[in-house]
Amino acid sequence: MSQPNPPSKPPALSRRALLQLGMATGVVAVAQRATGESSESARLSTDAGQPFALEEVTLEQLQQRMASGAETARSLTDSYLARIATLDPTLHAVLETNPEARAQADALDAERRAGSVRGPLHGIPVLLKDNIATTGPMHTTAGSLALLQATVQREAFLVGRLRAAGAVLLGKTNLSEWANFRSSHSSSGWSGRGGQCRNPYVLDRSPSGSSSGSGAAVSANLCAVAVGSETDGSIVSPSAACALVGLKPTVGLVSRSGVIPISHTQDTAGPMARTVRDAALLLAALAGYDASDAASRSTGMPSGADFLRGLEPGGLRGARIGVPRPVYFGYSPGTDALAEQALAVLRDAGAILVDPAPIKTAAALDAPENEVLLYEFKADIEAYLRGLSGKAPRTLAELIAFNEKNASTEMPFFGQELFLKAQAKGPLTDPAYRKALAACRRLAQKEGIDATMERHRLDALVAPTQGPSWLIDHVNGDSFGGGSSTPAAVAGYPSITVPMGQVSGLPVGLSFFGRAFSEPTLLRLAYGFEQATHHRQLPRMLPTAAVPA
Repeated sequence: MSQPNPPSKPPALSRRALLQLGMATGVVAVAQRATGESSESARLSTDAGQPFALEEVTLEQLQQRMASGAETARSLTDSYLARIATLDPTLHAVLETNPEARAQADALDAERRAGSVRGPLHGIPVLLKDNIATTGPMHTTAGSLALLQATVQREAFLVGRLRAAGAVLLGKTNLSEWANFRSSHSSSGWSGRGGQCRNPYVLDRSPSGSSSGSGAAVSANLCAVAVGSETDGSIVSPSAACALVGLKPTVGLVSRSGVIPISHTQDTAGPMARTVRDAALLLAALAGYDASDAASRSTGMPSGADFLRGLEPGGLRGARIGVPRPVYFGYSPGTDALAEQALAVLRDAGAILVDPAPIKTAAALDAPENEVLLYEFKADIEAYLRGLSGKAPRTLAELIAFNEKNASTEMPFFGQELFLKAQAKGPLTDPAYRKALAACRRLAQKEGIDATMERHRLDALVAPTQGPSWLIDHVNGDSFGGGSSTPAAVAGYPSITVPMGQVSGLPVGLSFFGRAFSEPTLLRLAYGFEQATHHRQLPRMLPTAAVPA
């Protein structure tokens, strides 16, 4: 759930390389994730070179096809499963498919024939990041071999929301192991369970992390939409790298119950989709009050929010949008050039830009955030592990010992420096933790986003999400240059990224972020930009970038 580290942070949060062990039932037959992988570009088409019938199809179009009888939930499920079998041996985006997916689809088709349609997700195949708990035949492992023999007592609250909405649970996606919170020198998209996930645009480039598989899968049309999770950057970063719309909700809007944690103050699950409207429809299904989630209980979360409100032409007209240039621009010339073009689009569409509108605390967020995450990870992961059944570590110390004992499969490329740092921390009553947490809240909220927006009377802030994807490097780890996810992540506020164009064939995104529960506003602004530009292009799975980025 954490982004790769910019240079100003102690490099932490990423993943690394290939390798795969055989799995139990439901695993996609992807052969071994070994380092001798073909560099040839895989086809983004079906048999005989025909275009994939569901390529870039939206949720509304899928519903229209099912309503007309041209498709059924079962035919959609079969098509996506075949697509996974064809492309995933190259992408390594899907850890396992759901043996119950076809039966779920058949039951939902029966409901439709009987005249009952639950809503926009009825019969829609959805992939879930493998840190989201599911009961039944699928595993929940955070990509780690340590949890392969563990079982969860309850599925995640959000999974229940998806079932109630009529979604077909298609399978689990690969991720940066432990949501990119294990090593300071990891490679995003790598897990001991699934190997190295690859960027569907350029295969030797990172898919970014930690919702890497969810991003690659949606982008390559292996599913209709997917659910990712974020602590800092892990929805918006892979979404930007894979030319998607990714929305990190306000903490508490989507329940975290049953999601393998890093931080109870920053974690959230959220939608990853190919269009803003699809992201809004998925968010509407995911959002809901959960009495078992302290964040949901404590936020006074508004009920019945209409996330589709404002998704109409003219949504940018009159909006006051601030541009926080210090820290969030200047790390990638190609990205900056596209950002300037994007700002011109916003102006032409009637937005009022306040430029610059710096977040004065931007450079001070990293140190207290890192301290908070180390403390909270130790406390939160141990609480999660204690709730498991079956054979699994029950403490962080036992998890560290498992990795050391199984170093050849769990640590072939990078270690567990963050685990060791977290293990050295005390309880959440420590003064050092309380001081860091207070600093995070003050610097990100009151003196950060809130102060900037109040000072300039803003509806939102806008900045490049990050630079173009870097080369996968299992020797040195990620080469993340910079990004804009941290202010909203530390504040617990929402952010959304939308495709902004490409640098040397590598997608980059534009992020809108703002105050707590401003998702309808951010969706409206992102939709306006999307409709004015239509920057998303189908990935081609090239072996390498034509021009170094």
